Amino acid sequence: MNIGIIGTGRMGAAIGQRLLDCGHTLTVWNRTLEKTAALQERGARAVASPAEVVKHSDVIISILTDASAIENTYGDVDVFPGAPLHGKLFIEMSTVRPETQIALGAKIAARGGAIIDCPVGGSVGPARDGKLFGLVGGADADVARARPLLEQMCRRVEHVGPSGAGASLKLAINLPLLVFYQSFGEALSLASSLNIDPARLLDIFSDTSGAPAMLKLRAATIASALAGNKLGSATFNVDSIRKDMRTMQEEARALGWELPVTSAALKSFDEASQNGLGDADGTQLPVWWLNQARGTGG
Repeated sequence: MNIGIIGTGRMGAAIGQRLLDCGHTLTVWNRTLEKTAALQERGARAVASPAEVVKHSDVIISILTDASAIENTYGDVDVFPGAPLHGKLFIEMSTVRPETQIALGAKIAARGGAIIDCPVGGSVGPARDGKLFGLVGGADADVARARPLLEQMCRRVEHVGPSGAGASLKLAINLPLLVFYQSFGEALSLASSLNIDPARLLDIFSDTSGAPAMLKLRAATIASALAGNKLGSATFNVDSIRKDMRTMQEEARALGWELPVTSAALKSFDEASQNGLGDADGTQLPVWWLNQARGTGG
């Protein structure tokens, strides 16, 4: 199948690798051309504009930073001027508010294209392995058309409602995971006087009912940070976490809710970013907070 990817950051590049492994032909675009290099080395074709991705692709996946990036990429008046959209299927995977997905869907439908929103749970590793969790919003026929491809990218695909529904559920699902980083830092403070080896401490925490699945997967990384080691490149960095949490706040207020725990955690994460942790992996947040609270910094 001829597939296009608009946005080849960490997740877009990992999804692209998976699709190439599955035998698809890939056309890619990214605002920063260098971020397409790894996929080009694997045989993908890099093009100069999103419209060219559409031209060469039957299915177009986009995974972009935020609502502003979607607007700038797709155009605030028309969608890819001059590019025929009839018969094209778009799979929009960015983590944004549902209203963004609904507005984009209306523009694409007006041009004769079809679109579903499918933000995913999981990071770079699961993306490369085809083990993401797809949360899908869209019309039944469009979702059915996309499902065979989604099942190559995802270990589980859940169609949860009409356009925008996937975006809504993604924000809800991400919330407890992200605030966990703050609560876990506070939990570590209660165990700080015990002088337990970090690897053993994380193993104990990971085997309890309070541990999310993420902790079981990332325990070794957090233990290494607790031991004072430098970590490698981020899979989901602090500034991306902060962006998602601000999006959650905006959506909650639009629905008439407040998110006091999210707001408190975000305040701490803002401080971490201001102190140079913006591009660090989110698993460093509890360690950073613990060090700040004890006055050691770092």
